[in-house]
Amino acid sequence: MSQPITRKIMFGLLYFTQGTILSYFTALNALYFLSKGLSMTSVGIFATIALIPFVIKIFLGMWSDRVNLFGMGHRKPYIIIGLTVQFVALVIVPFIDPAKSYWGFVGLAFILQLGMALYDTCTDGLALDTTTEEEHGVIQGIMVGGRALGVVITASAVGIMAEAVSWLAVFWLLAGLTLLPLPFVLGIREGERTVERKFDWSAFSAFKQASIIGLAGIGFVFFMIIAGVNQLVNPFLEQDFGISLSQAGFYTTVWGIGVVLGGVTGGWLISKIGSRNGVIASVVVSAISTLLLAATPNPQIAWFVVALFGIAYGTYQTVYFALAMNYTDSRIAASMFSILMAVSNVAQGAGMGLTGFMADTVGFRWTFIAFTAINILVFPLLPLVFGKASQQVKAAAG
Repeated sequence: MSQPITRKIMFGLLYFTQGTILSYFTALNALYFLSKGLSMTSVGIFATIALIPFVIKIFLGMWSDRVNLFGMGHRKPYIIIGLTVQFVALVIVPFIDPAKSYWGFVGLAFILQLGMALYDTCTDGLALDTTTEEEHGVIQGIMVGGRALGVVITASAVGIMAEAVSWLAVFWLLAGLTLLPLPFVLGIREGERTVERKFDWSAFSAFKQASIIGLAGIGFVFFMIIAGVNQLVNPFLEQDFGISLSQAGFYTTVWGIGVVLGGVTGGWLISKIGSRNGVIASVVVSAISTLLLAATPNPQIAWFVVALFGIAYGTYQTVYFALAMNYTDSRIAASMFSILMAVSNVAQGAGMGLTGFMADTVGFRWTFIAFTAINILVFPLLPLVFGKASQQVKAAAG
């Protein structure tokens, strides 16, 4: 079925509000921690723990697939609950100082991320329920682009507000932006599930297939690289070139514009040159961008390099998300997709923990070089995902 424009706007806004939170984590969180006397290792530990909800969202997806909550549907009520949890956490968080109560800050961030994970997995499930395979690249482009647009619009604002107003203003702005998708979510109506889309435990046997294992492996490599490297960009620019909080926000805005372009590029690559070639092209862009980060000579060149890395980030996300949609069994749509996403979130936690440690031990530039080399691990997995047997699994997914 063709996606009505209001539904596309809803998907875009649901990811937009994720992008507003990402703008804080990308532009300011590491700098905020460092300003409080905490180390990059502490930043990495915080980021890893904060990502745990995106691993356990597997179970949230399974619950959503099985339970029509309050008779309102399998997706809508969970999305509303998740947005509400995120809103409340953002209202409270400015009253907790991470320097004085590190674990309290981590705990509240965990709850915030749990709310986000709930509406994230159910948004993905709703997209899978209502989108044809031909539209997978388009809808993923909209969602990745929406999240990046959230970063673009808010990154500069939160940087300036943190520097010139207060942290309370930053977090309450993010809380307000969380409410933007609600009118669209409240207006949706979920149809009854057809027999072929009913939850079926036997559908989980797909995870025994080499193609699914290979796909998960590609996702792990993709997200370990982009999340790990992304965490370091602003701290690297601050250490080597002395950028301010507001400048960090502007750099993140440029990165976000790159992610928007990468989201469009990823969807285009899949539709024009095919999934396999799209993966290869995205690996090349990623490797070039991370290597250029290691060689960045001054803050002027950094604007171009950060934008290119943003393109690589958006392309990697869109390509993997679209592939995951293609291989997802409609009987366990949210569950299977959330498992594939959980793999990517474990990878992000591993990547951020590793780059935080490496930045403290070998420095930012050598860490960028090491993560450039990791891109190579994608190539041995391509035959598993795009061989003849994998096409049978894809066809069976329906």
